[in-house]
Amino acid sequence: MTDSAAGDSGENGAGDSRPAVYELDPTCTLTDVEVGARYVATVNGVVDYGVFVDVSEEVSGLLHESNLDGETFDVGDELVVLLEEIKENGDVSFDLADVDLEEADVLAVEHEPEITAVADGRVGDHVTVEGEITQIKQTGGPTIFHVADESGVLAAAAFQEAGVRAYPEVEIGDVARVAGTVEEHNGDRQLEVDDVTVLSGEAAAAARERLDEAMAERAEPSAVDPLVEWEAFESLRPELEDLARTLRRTVLEGRPIRIRHHADGDGMCAAIPVQLALENFIEEVHEGDDAARHTLKRLPSKAPFYEMEDVTRDLNFALEGRARHGQKLPFLLMLDNGSTEEDVPAYKNLAHYDVPIAVVDHHHPDPEAVNDLLDHHVNPYLHDEDYRITTGMLCVELARLIDPSVTDELRHVPAVAGLSDRSKAEVMDEFLALAETAGYDRDDIEDIGEALDYAAHWLRYSEGKTLVGDVLNVGADDDERHRDLVEFLSTRAARDVEEQLDAVEPHVEHERLDSDAHLYRIDLENFAKRFTYPAPGKTTGELHDRKVRATGEPVITIGYGPDFAVLRSDGVRLDIPQMVTELNEEVHGGGVSGGGHLVVGSIKFVEGRREDVIDALVEKMAEAELDEELSTTIELDD
Repeated sequence: MTDSAAGDSGENGAGDSRPAVYELDPTCTLTDVEVGARYVATVNGVVDYGVFVDVSEEVSGLLHESNLDGETFDVGDELVVLLEEIKENGDVSFDLADVDLEEADVLAVEHEPEITAVADGRVGDHVTVEGEITQIKQTGGPTIFHVADESGVLAAAAFQEAGVRAYPEVEIGDVARVAGTVEEHNGDRQLEVDDVTVLSGEAAAAARERLDEAMAERAEPSAVDPLVEWEAFESLRPELEDLARTLRRTVLEGRPIRIRHHADGDGMCAAIPVQLALENFIEEVHEGDDAARHTLKRLPSKAPFYEMEDVTRDLNFALEGRARHGQKLPFLLMLDNGSTEEDVPAYKNLAHYDVPIAVVDHHHPDPEAVNDLLDHHVNPYLHDEDYRITTGMLCVELARLIDPSVTDELRHVPAVAGLSDRSKAEVMDEFLALAETAGYDRDDIEDIGEALDYAAHWLRYSEGKTLVGDVLNVGADDDERHRDLVEFLSTRAARDVEEQLDAVEPHVEHERLDSDAHLYRIDLENFAKRFTYPAPGKTTGELHDRKVRATGEPVITIGYGPDFAVLRSDGVRLDIPQMVTELNEEVHGGGVSGGGHLVVGSIKFVEGRREDVIDALVEKMAEAELDEELSTTIELDD
């Protein structure tokens, strides 16, 4: 009630001469009444010194005989009283109001409970929380509602009958007031529900506005300086801040997050830091140690784009989660892939379900193809930069914007990402120096990168969270195990690479192109060990590096199988994505697809047209200009 509604004027404050009398909702408490206001009351008891009246189920008091003016009342009589005093001990006294109820303007008053922030309710407290319903899960016993406000997310258990949906009118996305007692359940706080009220109209609009403003404030990324000063990175920083803001807001709203990343060293250097930062924030926001496990999922992708197989699996998982656990559909975060036209079919599939998508990548993008399907697209090429800014470098800064407390664990990660992707960034020496402050020299960093690639190969489509975290030493708790594991995996990786190169070297075909560049070809199907480490992309890359070191001249290397080819180039100005587009048009029935970076990539084609595709590809490569300054051997598994 407002002050203008009470007072001594005897009017309702709107220019009406009819006196205002308030009729309270049965749930109204002392917080909903004001001294000096008139209320509809019901007599609940008659004594020698007066009558006791109820103005709601929660508010009662005495109308003393001295205020009755000789009138008498019986239990159940209805009358109009004036609230005279609320004493310190909570007792309430009334006076008889000189108002005829039939001549009054009776105004309904709903209960306005004191709202407790989700994070502030203590075990044993009876509270009312107000927030958005983000999840509804029906168990074999109670219905579990997840309520999100600006302070966090809390589970609220409402019981009607075993396995029967309580409050069936409540839906995900509703703003509601949930009243109950805070209890402890499996070591975590849980609200045992007395009542759930869905807000509507102005009340819902006001609550949403309050929640939106508060969540927007809490979603603001942390103010952290980049680990190294790098002018090329500065144009990307505002976009990373915007994405960090969205991811923090996504956690606050209780929406699950699904991370997809390329299954190589740079991809894991991108995904693991972001995963750690998000897990920390989820644990801060959500009640329960298992919250991150239920709301955050990370999975590698073997291809450097979002395959239909992957998106179908992800979408099915998300829809099952919605059906079984009442979850919102997830926010998809693509790391070290997702920028190309090959991703479009998968994105369009997700668009049927309004799944938000964000991409952080450094492969050559097709912005005209993907941007309309994305909520965020962070890529150095969109700012006239290139692949030397690796996705791992970007995502270390993204993780720090989400949760700056992870900084000390991540000081070596940009160097691992850079060396894993053979980055020629001008600040690589600074990243390596930063790694040294964390106890890693260049050899250590190279070994970690090799160990990550080796682990990724054998993990295939599995997350391998603990193993990968131990290898990268992020989110790990045993430095000795990390060192031993890296030594073991990197040694085996080096051994397997040498064995593979020894197997293929005698079968490498060499020719000089008209441009005077060296062209090396290797039939991986017939001369490389299959179904083992290194994979075709890694094999081609290692062979290419060996030839670059041996010749010191421009080199192109093609490793091919029945229906794929992996491409590497140093010192030749190629545009592999453009070549793929042209080949798809020129080789009819070839089914050419793929891409990658400008001078590094992989393509697929119809097996029966392999010879035509590769011959046409070589012709295009022979026409490319040499560029002694253009040099890269970025790893790209097919």
